[in-house]
Amino acid sequence: MEKLPDCPQCGSEYVYSDGSILNCPECGHEFQAGDTEERVYTDMNGNVLTDGDTVIVTQNLKVKGASTPIKKGTKVKNIKLVEPEDGVHDISCKITGFGSMMLKTSVVKKG
Repeated sequence: MEKLPDCPQCGSEYVYSDGSILNCPECGHEFQAGDTEERVYTDMNGNVLTDGDTVIVTQNLKVKGASTPIKKGTKVKNIKLVEPEDGVHDISCKITGFGSMMLKTSVVKKG
């Protein structure tokens, strides 16, 4: 019997095949056998980013509805890398004074 890949979403080893689709019984994620490659997130300098890293904003960023921008040099701690819903913003984080935000990896550098 062939070994099926672990679930790319939760890491469960109990994946089963349902025709051409693989299913995870623990989190309900459905995926193709070739979908198990993980995306590599890099900052503007090409350094690999991981969940929990601290990054520094490299340019002033206007924030809709805020009177001041996020200043260049702002440190953002404990980032979470996400699959972008809009195809662009792939960092979920909290910034002091602004709250929860989504940032692009292209405007940060690893700090």
